[in-house]
Amino acid sequence: MTDVVIVGLGQTRVGEHWEQSLRTLSAQAILAARRDAGGLQPQAMYIGNFLASTVSHQANLGALIAENLSMEGIEGVTVEAAGASGGSALHMGYLAIASGMVDVALVVGVEKYTDVVGAESEAAVSQMLDSDYEAMLGLTPTSQAALLMQRYMAMYSVPHAAFAGFSLLAHANAVNNPHAMFRRAISREAYERAEVISDPISLYDVAPYADGAAAVILARSERVPEGLAHRPVRITGSSVVTDTLTLHDRPDPLAWLAAGFSVERACRQAGILPGDVDLFELDDSFSIYAALSLESAGLAPRGQGWKLAQEGALALTGKLPMATMGGQKGRGNPIGASGVYQVVEAALQLRGQAGKNQIDGARRALVQSLGGPAATAVTHVLEW
Repeated sequence: MTDVVIVGLGQTRVGEHWEQSLRTLSAQAILAARRDAGGLQPQAMYIGNFLASTVSHQANLGALIAENLSMEGIEGVTVEAAGASGGSALHMGYLAIASGMVDVALVVGVEKYTDVVGAESEAAVSQMLDSDYEAMLGLTPTSQAALLMQRYMAMYSVPHAAFAGFSLLAHANAVNNPHAMFRRAISREAYERAEVISDPISLYDVAPYADGAAAVILARSERVPEGLAHRPVRITGSSVVTDTLTLHDRPDPLAWLAAGFSVERACRQAGILPGDVDLFELDDSFSIYAALSLESAGLAPRGQGWKLAQEGALALTGKLPMATMGGQKGRGNPIGASGVYQVVEAALQLRGQAGKNQIDGARRALVQSLGGPAATAVTHVLEW
């Protein structure tokens, strides 16, 4: 298969962009990525988005975004997999180039969550659940995560305070990320005093939904422009795996099989083990997601994923840094775009361009985005 490299990166600040549209946010990220790629012209565009057709009343994003940037004629399609939409779009771009069908591809993740507010926005994000058996009965992603956390705490005799490390770490790392929504560290005391949203989940266990756009330019290795100002990052593994959509159809709701299989397959393709990476950009939409993701990847024993955050192993100077630019919790969670943000942040680390959050000697990264509680799991291995 053809080597696939990331040659351009672009992103907007994550936040509440009431004054900007889907096409405007997309354009900002795409133009930045194209400049970063030395002006390479993409032949195909893959768009990761979850909510546009519902909250923005806009479908057919390929034509919308292409027209706005005078790229008419380009192949352009939208990929939807809830919170894994951006990661899935990257997988499509990777396959297009690896197969030899495309030389240069654009992958963009964009979300405009704030186009609706209140109960309407809660109903929109609940589309990632099973409508007939979960959402229709009042379950939301947050209350579903609360059920998972309750089960985890009961099964492994873990107190709620044990999850504080994930939130503290994410907010600390977001301080130096100019594109983050929340650039302020929090204390353990603040975590423990935080308002309960859905027992036992508190305000600091939930990543805030937000607006944003991120883009990457992928290319065949031989198409990298001469004199590029940065080193290209290779995608050496890419995998998408699904599980049952409803939690009650799983024999063990705390065993995230799709998340584990996607890591295993991406790492096997790259010829590495999960523990061989220098950082892990995981999905921390909820604190319990971070713990279960670490355990599913085989990076922690079951029931002990929280210990890695508590013991400092996940810090920038630790054994396996995670959420190095704040993750969903600190940077903000632009749902369908979050997977592309994760790849941009991991690539910056491998380029040596992560500023004050730079991990010394980072050469290999594991990136995973999830659609719901690992109903869809997308994992990439990036290397320099």
